Amino acid sequence: MRYFSAKKIKNKVRMKIKKKAIAIVLILLVSGFAFMGLNNSDNKNFEIAKNLDIYYTLFRELNTFYVDEVEPGELVKESIDEMLKSLDPYTTYIPESDIEDFRFMTTGEYGGIGALISKHGDEIVVSEPYKDFPAYKSGLKAGDVFLEVAGKSIDKLGTEDVSNLLKGAAGQTVEVVIERYGHKKPLTFDIVREKISIDPISYYGMLDDKTGYIRLTNFTKDCGEKVKKALLELKEVNGAEKLVLDLRGNPGGLLMESVNIVNLFIPHDQEVVSTKGKVSQWDKTYKTTGSPVDTLMPLAVLVSRGSASASEIVSGTIQDLDRGIILGDRTFGKGLVQTTRDLSYNAKLKVTTAKYYIPSGRCIQALDYSHRNEDGSVGHVPDSLISEFQTKNGRIVKDGGGIRPDVDVNNENISNLAIKLIQQFKIFDFSTRFAADNESIPQPEEFEINDQIYNNFIDFVENGAFEYTSKTQQKLEDLKELAQEEKYFELAEDEFTSLEQLLKLDLDRDLKKFRDQISQILKSEIVSRYYYQEGTARANIGEDKTINRALEVLSSPKDYKALLTPGE
Repeated sequence: MRYFSAKKIKNKVRMKIKKKAIAIVLILLVSGFAFMGLNNSDNKNFEIAKNLDIYYTLFRELNTFYVDEVEPGELVKESIDEMLKSLDPYTTYIPESDIEDFRFMTTGEYGGIGALISKHGDEIVVSEPYKDFPAYKSGLKAGDVFLEVAGKSIDKLGTEDVSNLLKGAAGQTVEVVIERYGHKKPLTFDIVREKISIDPISYYGMLDDKTGYIRLTNFTKDCGEKVKKALLELKEVNGAEKLVLDLRGNPGGLLMESVNIVNLFIPHDQEVVSTKGKVSQWDKTYKTTGSPVDTLMPLAVLVSRGSASASEIVSGTIQDLDRGIILGDRTFGKGLVQTTRDLSYNAKLKVTTAKYYIPSGRCIQALDYSHRNEDGSVGHVPDSLISEFQTKNGRIVKDGGGIRPDVDVNNENISNLAIKLIQQFKIFDFSTRFAADNESIPQPEEFEINDQIYNNFIDFVENGAFEYTSKTQQKLEDLKELAQEEKYFELAEDEFTSLEQLLKLDLDRDLKKFRDQISQILKSEIVSRYYYQEGTARANIGEDKTINRALEVLSSPKDYKALLTPGE
């Protein structure tokens, strides 16, 4: 006979009551949907009720009878994620545990130490401490390897786990133990967390005596005011008469901030963007509401494949209103608007609610998520559905595929060797050692990768573990496998062997062949160890083809005007 304490009996009764209560709530919920569906004669509501009932019963049976223990929270989240993934990549479920990351994406603020971390093989390392934030002030450096955070070993933890340990309320102290190149023993730091607010402007300054430059990396809260402040300083203090606004790689952010930035260059009460969706009451037209800073200053906006969303609103509106020229690559093509809805237990749903349209009337959404291919993949908007629109001056522009620049600038493709050097941390690790051995370097604009530095880098790569194949070799290997599969290989075996010998890589030769490209990447990484994000931007400006092309156009009023004139 088994005996139970009164406390155990009480807990069992409570659990049974709790389970029954949950079941009753779910039944009432389903019944409510069913009743609503019958009352309104709405088959859709009945389908919702029916499928919720199926989901509940399926989950109950799975939880009861599946051979291994299941984690209900993880299972439900995965099912939600997969459901939303079938709609589009931007409609996402945000559980309470991810709210801080969500706030950071929209505000640029979080509580932590102010450092970018990444996975380096089996290790978690500091990629970059943000200047003037706790990690920087405490002495953490890029390349430091985490051993312990907040008293916990980070062995077998991922970057997200370590990031969560580093975050916390401002004013609290977190102990960090790291391993550093050149030090035999681990180093311990007590870092006081702060409210971290990342500046969306990574750099601004003068490109020449008359041309200002602003690099904006995100559309977070109040970024419009920060761009305005930078623009006024460039004009009033530095004498800027022309401007390059760099939005390359900017993924977007808050829609209203894109309107605020456009407002710096166009007059009050001008339409910038409108949204149209399923709920017509939410359709809205956004206009400029303030006084502009300058409506006449020649303006060049730089974009790339990574420029999306709010970046496309700014560049597209500037193009539609013929307020400036667009240079670079065609943008990403995200013309979808998301709204955040509150859910129970402090969770949120970020849901696509509308498409946005810029002043010419075009929507620049590139992918058609509503009509997927048979294999489930998403195709681009077909050419047959792409329409032509006109800018304010009458220039032809098109929808359905991002913002097409007025001046295409095709930057050199990065070599496979450079990609491998980045992926295998050769450039990162060499920079860590270089910074440990060199207390200082010249200013970013003056620092160069000379013969001695580059030869040391070659020795570092060749004397370490490094796997490298060219794209041509990869394609040849694929062709060889296909030929073997289709029984053609024996007919051309000698030719395959000859090609393999001909294309055999010489690492030393290729490191010299791609020296200019690799040196620029290496320069950026080394400069970042001394001058951080601002220094990296300054180091790259002189060699930047898109910036140099923008300067050429802006220095020629005739060329600038011609680009904004129909038929020119």
